[in-house]
Amino acid sequence: MEALQYPIGKFDRPEVITGAHIKEWTGILENFPARLRKQVTGLTDAQLDTPYREGGWTVRQVVHHLYDSHVNSYVRFKWTLTEDQPVIKAYYEDRWAGLPDTTSAPVALSLQALEALHAKWVYLLKGLSEADLERVFVHPAGHREVSLAENIGIYAWHSNHHYAHIKNLLERKGWL
Repeated sequence: MEALQYPIGKFDRPEVITGAHIKEWTGILENFPARLRKQVTGLTDAQLDTPYREGGWTVRQVVHHLYDSHVNSYVRFKWTLTEDQPVIKAYYEDRWAGLPDTTSAPVALSLQALEALHAKWVYLLKGLSEADLERVFVHPAGHREVSLAENIGIYAWHSNHHYAHIKNLLERKGWL
């Protein structure tokens, strides 16, 4: 079950985040929308409405979750760059995943939104200084400080994590 839930493992934060990490992670974010679009284009509604694992979200919900999660992250970057250690707003991902725009809307909506969001996000990331990357926000769960550098890594991982959920389902079902 853990392999289905965390197909690429959990995020492993490097002890020291280097410029090479930032460049690699930013590249993942830059290319992710096109990779995701290619992965889900041509899937039928029945395939999109198939959970990636027992008890998990459907492919459709995963695609919409990716937009919801990444737009929240983008806003967290903006807060962190314009405020001093903001306490960010958390949200109930599971509840958002149960809303109509996540359970039944065409995935094209979130694919288009992700393309625009990631283009703008990556543009922002490429303009950040080392000092900017060290800025932190405070997550209300555990009051943990998260640097923008770490958050880039988290969202590169998040992209690959959910991509692997869908990929593994497609392989198991023979839909590739």
